[in-house]
Amino acid sequence: MMRSIATMIAFACALFAAPVLAQQPAPEKAAPLKNVESPVVFAPRIAPASATDPENLLYLDLSTGGRVVIWLRTDVAPKMVERVKTLTRQRFYDGLPFHRVIEGFMAQGGDPKGDGTGGSPLPNVPAEFNYLPHVRGAVSAARAEDKDSANSQFFIVFQPRLSLDKKYTVFGRVIEGMPYVDAIERGEPPANPSKIVHAYIAADGPPAYAPPPPVAAPSPLPVPGAKPAPKPAAAKPAAKK
Repeated sequence: MMRSIATMIAFACALFAAPVLAQQPAPEKAAPLKNVESPVVFAPRIAPASATDPENLLYLDLSTGGRVVIWLRTDVAPKMVERVKTLTRQRFYDGLPFHRVIEGFMAQGGDPKGDGTGGSPLPNVPAEFNYLPHVRGAVSAARAEDKDSANSQFFIVFQPRLSLDKKYTVFGRVIEGMPYVDAIERGEPPANPSKIVHAYIAADGPPAYAPPPPVAAPSPLPVPGAKPAPKPAAAKPAAKK
């Protein structure tokens, strides 16, 4: 009997409580925070390419008198490094001039036309802007206005130019032979441009540096109206005693 009465009381309480619960407003959704910047998440840096692995070393034998060794950074610019390796192994760079060389700034080369408008037959390379700075000895990909227009041309920095950082793809660094870079003839274009005699990848077992053969001096042009120099007189035979 007591159990039946308790059950009836519980049922009655539930009937009276139901309308009260129904009248309670639904909980509001949390509003997004305002004026709070999202944290910037940077991709983790991978280990730098080995500076002793011959596959990562580019040799430039220059007409200025020696070999320049460039450490190629496959960790930050793998596509541009692969392009330079491909062209080097095709002997593309052999004999090309440094066509734009600005004192206190950089030396630019890698253009088969020699005027800054040329490139290789291969497609352009997309930008690989990275954290490496444009300091002395940095090797960076030259490009046109389009950030994805790098191809075969590159420049070597004489003095820091940090305003170029993250606007051009740094893909290497000179680790030996910077004096031969400093000796590159200045000019836009230079009157007597310095050249890349040969380019090699160290892993291919290149020969030791050999200076370019001397260039023969051109014969002087004849002056209009000038008389030819007289021929020396033939020696007279000695008188017999």
